[in-house]
Amino acid sequence: MNEQVDVVVLGLGHAGGYVMGALAESGLDVVGIEPRLVGGERLPPGCFTDVTTGSVSGFSAARLAAGPVAVGRVGFVHGKGRLSGPRRVTVGGRTFRPRKGVVLATGAQPRLPSVRGLAGTPYWTDRNALATMELPESLIVLGSGGLGVETAQLFARFRCAVTVVERRPRLLPQEEPEASTLAERALRRDGVTVLSSTGVSEVGHDGTGFTVRLDGGREPLRAQRLLVTMEQEAGLVGLGADTVGLDARAGAVPTDGQMRAGRGLWAVGDVTGPVSSDVASYQAEVTVRDILGWPGPDTGYEKPARLVFTDPEIAAVGLTERQARNQRLRVRTSLLPVNSFGSRGPRGRRREGFVKLVEDADRGVLVGATSAGPAGAEVLYGLNVAVHTAMSVERLRSWVPACLPFHRTVEAALGGLG
Repeated sequence: MNEQVDVVVLGLGHAGGYVMGALAESGLDVVGIEPRLVGGERLPPGCFTDVTTGSVSGFSAARLAAGPVAVGRVGFVHGKGRLSGPRRVTVGGRTFRPRKGVVLATGAQPRLPSVRGLAGTPYWTDRNALATMELPESLIVLGSGGLGVETAQLFARFRCAVTVVERRPRLLPQEEPEASTLAERALRRDGVTVLSSTGVSEVGHDGTGFTVRLDGGREPLRAQRLLVTMEQEAGLVGLGADTVGLDARAGAVPTDGQMRAGRGLWAVGDVTGPVSSDVASYQAEVTVRDILGWPGPDTGYEKPARLVFTDPEIAAVGLTERQARNQRLRVRTSLLPVNSFGSRGPRGRRREGFVKLVEDADRGVLVGATSAGPAGAEVLYGLNVAVHTAMSVERLRSWVPACLPFHRTVEAALGGLG
């Protein structure tokens, strides 16, 4: 039997939950389908409170988790949904035929490295790590991107013995070298063992713990849990992607400027490629607007901000110095440590960090910036605007507020550009 609704949202993580709530509030008949945690596992720090107190996009997480329910024009089905044709979704023994279409918000999954023995072990992904109810005594983290560094510090501060293994020469390899140095110093201060330029040849599990064998005959590592934080790819296998003209083997779902992946089909969040929660929210807003038929511009986030919520925070936007030079730009840079009046920042955090600016000297505009410190993400705001609008450095010098020590560092760094 076909059930008629307006929209089906496949996946109720950060972006999917927003789409579901916003469309329902606009009067549409919406069904959300989710096999795991409602609200998603990878939320920014300020969002954890909403989930733990039982509020997800304005609806009761407890009621949603209980099974098929309806709240006004909102329905929820706990299970794994599958596309079975244009504007057609099946879950369990039910089939939904949405009049307007389907929103894919199924997230991504790790692309496992080719390490012998890994696939047959009960390794953790970020989903397992954040959902665990028991703190392991020891943890090995494979990979040191933003997620790996954040999780390593989190578990270390709960007195878990953590080792980070990175095959490349430094942590956060996609960021400025100064950010890598800062992150490694912060992790080591919290007791984390950092092994960079270290490859893994084999992983084993004996029922009680993991053994990780390293390249070069180095002594194997042993830990109760293993977290794999490698590259992410859209989990389209088994989703029925081929029934709507998508390639199930693709690493991401391609979309146009209105987040359309096909006729009556939209995609948001990590299923479109790894994105931050902020970008996912932005995609969700564009999708809701398009479904409701409201006019609006195409998406424009070619230079999304990158946030690493460690202590200290690391935030960046645009090109790093190396990327700018690789594009054969005539580069001018400025690097300044965070202004340190005293040794502590907000809520007792260390006033440790820096601001680094990357200028295209021929055009006189910023093409990249990194803000690291106790308020790193907040300080980046003005720099983010400057990079996206190609504001001249000369104009920016008179625009940056000089009211707080952290912003004064930006002002001083601008002066260092000459």
